[in-house]
Amino acid sequence: MGALQSLLFGKQKTMEIPEHYIPAQLILFFILYGGSAVAAVILCVYLLLRKGNAIAAEITPPMRLRRWAAAFFGVAALIHVWWLLFYIYSWDFHSVSYVVVLTLDCVTLPITIYGTLLSMLQDRERSLWPVFIALIPLVVMELLRIIYPSMEVVYMGIVYFLSLSVLFTIYIVIAVRQYGRWLRDNYADLEYKEVWLSHMLIIIFLLFIVVYGFTDDNLVLNYLVQVIALTLFALLLWRVETLPKLEVTTEQQETLCAEHEPAPQAKKSPSLPSDIGQRLAEQCVDTQLYVQHDLTLHQLAMVLGTNRSYLSQYFSGLGLSFNIYINDLRINHFIRLYQEAVASQRHFTAQQLASASGYRSYSTFSLAFKQRMGQSVTAWMHDAANQPT
Repeated sequence: MGALQSLLFGKQKTMEIPEHYIPAQLILFFILYGGSAVAAVILCVYLLLRKGNAIAAEITPPMRLRRWAAAFFGVAALIHVWWLLFYIYSWDFHSVSYVVVLTLDCVTLPITIYGTLLSMLQDRERSLWPVFIALIPLVVMELLRIIYPSMEVVYMGIVYFLSLSVLFTIYIVIAVRQYGRWLRDNYADLEYKEVWLSHMLIIIFLLFIVVYGFTDDNLVLNYLVQVIALTLFALLLWRVETLPKLEVTTEQQETLCAEHEPAPQAKKSPSLPSDIGQRLAEQCVDTQLYVQHDLTLHQLAMVLGTNRSYLSQYFSGLGLSFNIYINDLRINHFIRLYQEAVASQRHFTAQQLASASGYRSYSTFSLAFKQRMGQSVTAWMHDAANQPT
């Protein structure tokens, strides 16, 4: 895909090949080119036909993301095919066929990329109709190249396409920031839910491909773009397989209510009780509800007999997020377990104590602990062991 993306900006790549001789470098390039095309087809079919995950079987994936990712892989495979057909049967960069495949690139690739990136953000469903509208002028410019072939039209298309890319990049960064705040306000566990790394890497890869369209003809860069395409495919598959669908199921709600039935008076009013601090202490701290994996703001609000909006406002009034509140309780719980284990001279590991404190992932615990305590778990335990009794 990557080597042909430079044609998006009108660049003509020609190769002088002597009769009966195919350079080894060219053979290697087409192996990579064909490999990325086959990989895209396999991943498209896999995501469409398999509803569960192979990488993380315990995670329920968002189907909207799987469908958009499958569409992206399908488009990536088709791009390989139609540019290969163009090279075989035409190779005329002034023909109608060239404008057709170029227009197909301009329409299908941005839509599937944007749809995939936006579907990773589950705080709300963002519409794609602005993308369709924004691409109409680009399609018109490509059609104008058939009627009025000139470099001015080409340059207009380049500037417009790059402008759209920059604007959407800014938009996706803002959207991811909003998504991050939403996660911290609603979820205690953020393992695999955040998408900063995935979004930034994908944007970097895509920007590299765009920049490559302006470089001189270089076979090494052709190799590199194909390798980046394969890396992008692997990263996107990992993101799709490990991102859970963020919603509280009816079964989870019923189980939680059965285990932590709120007091009768808490059910009378959906508003935030005036003694919310006391109720949190009684129904979250005293019962150690905070050690439940994947605890959400909605679940805690149900236990307290209020709604998530009022409870979120309470935490905001304290200058906290739900995530910070629960992590503080969990880390305090870890410290108590550590002190008890040391006092009783029991054998333990930090991983065991972290799991007992509500953390499914030790890496998540380590990050939260360092943010709270200002030092790593190992350093803190070393200092605690060396303190005079």
